[in-house]
Amino acid sequence: MSGHSDGPITIHPVKDKNDTREFVELAFRLNRGDPAWVPPLKGEVYSLLTPGKNPWFEHGKAQLFLARRKGRTVGRISAHIDELALAQPAEQGMGPGTGNWGLLEAEDEETTRALLVAAEDWLRRQGMHRSLGPLSISVWDEPGLLIEGFDNRPTVMMGHNSPLYRGWVEGTGYRPIKQLINYDVYVKEGFSPLVNRIVAAGEKNSRIQVRKVDKKNFDAEAALIMGLLNDAWSDNWGFVPLTDSEIAFVGKKLKTIVFEDLVRVAELDGEAVAFIIVLPNINELLIDMDGSLLPFNWARLLWWLRKPKSRALRVPLMGVAKKLQNSRMASTLAFMMIELIRRDAVRDYGTERGDIGWVLDDNQGMKAVAEAIDAKVNRVYQIYDKML
Repeated sequence: MSGHSDGPITIHPVKDKNDTREFVELAFRLNRGDPAWVPPLKGEVYSLLTPGKNPWFEHGKAQLFLARRKGRTVGRISAHIDELALAQPAEQGMGPGTGNWGLLEAEDEETTRALLVAAEDWLRRQGMHRSLGPLSISVWDEPGLLIEGFDNRPTVMMGHNSPLYRGWVEGTGYRPIKQLINYDVYVKEGFSPLVNRIVAAGEKNSRIQVRKVDKKNFDAEAALIMGLLNDAWSDNWGFVPLTDSEIAFVGKKLKTIVFEDLVRVAELDGEAVAFIIVLPNINELLIDMDGSLLPFNWARLLWWLRKPKSRALRVPLMGVAKKLQNSRMASTLAFMMIELIRRDAVRDYGTERGDIGWVLDDNQGMKAVAEAIDAKVNRVYQIYDKML
């Protein structure tokens, strides 16, 4: 990242395919020197940004911007509004009048400032009075700015950014409102005697059944799990419900990297009340692919997906039905699901550690679970807001 500022910065709304390509490519150019940055698959980034591909656009609209200096692209940002987020109660983080920004990449502080001004102006013109970010693009994609944990590579579907961005963003008047915590847990040897006792008692309880998902019945299983997710997370800060078409989209996207023995559904008296999704860390492969599956990366990826060996796994989503939250049953189910997957992962995937995240900084239940399995914070993301 260079701090040179020779010449004025101009801001351009992204209008066509060439602009979009520049928007996507810029991240590769600016982050190439960062050993912890994992190049995303470009196809995934394009589908995130494209109405008609990403069902988020059925209830949201976005404007992308490029910053140029002397004809050279030096920064990018997105500004967006989500109708479903506007409909949430304000005390839960989103709500009426709150627009968002994200996907920030910039060469220097001056560029960052110009991009944020452009995003804020766009939000203001859409009638927004508060700007909250970064979200790229929804709270379900990659929320927050990384502020701690720059030296370790993120696992699958986690963001990474330059450590300079924090000061640049805060310098334009954004104040931190929420932290998202990621935990690192060593799983090879198993958990404490206390956790093992809880799991053993749960396994003896005839009311509880913890099962694997059935991939042959994938669509129904995905709908069941995402329905549980909408219920389990509905009181969380920043919650925006997933629509049916988003659930189908996420299901399709995850289908190739979902393994039956890495997803569990817990049933209580025959009713599904909790779930955990664990993903093999595809980033171990992506780090060398430079964002492209061509020419031979397809073959590598398919070969790996047949039976991945994954030293690290990520738990992106876990939830317990709202009616059981903060009960002893909730923590029993959580420990059982984590332990059953741990056993399989260590045996069949060669797994040594897991990432659990994101966890909201006020989610006492999940933080207690993380502490009980001796997990340590290894990455912290921050979300900011500012009145317009």
